[in-house]
Amino acid sequence: MEYTIKYKAVNTYDALIDEAFWQFLLRPEENTTQNVRMARFTNSANAIVDTSTNTFGFPICRVHLKKPLDKISFEASYIISKQIENPFSALDSVVNSAHQDQIRSIDFKIEHERFLSATPLTQLSVEQAPFSFDQARSIFDNLNDLNSWLYHNFNFKTKVTDVNTTPVEFIEKGAGVCQDFTHLFLAIARINHIPARYTSGYLHQGNGYQGDSQMHAWAECYIPEKGWIGFDPANNLIALENHIKVAHGKDYTDCAPIKGVIYGNSKKNETTYTVEVEAREASDPDVILTSETYAPMPFKQQLAFQAQWQQQQYQQQQQLRQQQNPTDTSQN
Repeated sequence: MEYTIKYKAVNTYDALIDEAFWQFLLRPEENTTQNVRMARFTNSANAIVDTSTNTFGFPICRVHLKKPLDKISFEASYIISKQIENPFSALDSVVNSAHQDQIRSIDFKIEHERFLSATPLTQLSVEQAPFSFDQARSIFDNLNDLNSWLYHNFNFKTKVTDVNTTPVEFIEKGAGVCQDFTHLFLAIARINHIPARYTSGYLHQGNGYQGDSQMHAWAECYIPEKGWIGFDPANNLIALENHIKVAHGKDYTDCAPIKGVIYGNSKKNETTYTVEVEAREASDPDVILTSETYAPMPFKQQLAFQAQWQQQQYQQQQQLRQQQNPTDTSQN
């Protein structure tokens, strides 16, 4: 799969600003399933752009403005290739007691402490948690159930929460955006000793997913022997080729796409964002045109992978029951 990604932010101020610093976390991650083929970052003021990495090792752009203005725009464009993988092939629904012992071990807690500890945006007590894990189900099944439960019990709605909304406030409101779904998912997973990290990125816009008009957020959880698996509770999906990862951190504050400090007399500012993610043919030239458009391509691998995995699990559970009860020939 290949995508063209375009991000644009416009900052407007009610008075001239004299100097400013901005930091951007927008470039898709380079990993085993993603390759950035082309990248471009510009700003309307032609201010100096520096590149470096943040504390989690993800690339960032820094802009230092030294001339007065009351409006500035930033544009980032990328062409990436994305491999299609089936994460369900490595998962199972059989409860593994060794996994339960491992996540409760001191060594495991020390190794994953960064993504096991609560933060102000993921703070939730066991008593406040509205969802409980079932110890008779596997770690993946519990996380998948949590993913589905959040999707069906909360409404995706903009302008009812902000970047400082906590899980408790989200529960009370019953509605929010992708970062709220993700923060509550992280809180509940961590309560149950599962390392969980906040993930930011882009969504393919040809499928009508929730949160695809801006940068998106989902959770990644570490399952022993299986590795990091992405869960998108705002859409009740496992993160596959439609999810283009940019970065991960403990919560939103580690993954904010734009941060800034300004100096001047402005007391009010407004920022508007637009995000375009379009599928492209591999044969298309590696150029980014301001007017280019691509027809969205249908993707059905997600449902196919899930159906295949569910059938495999049914057969596996049947075989396990027959091994445990050789005289039982029922197919219930």
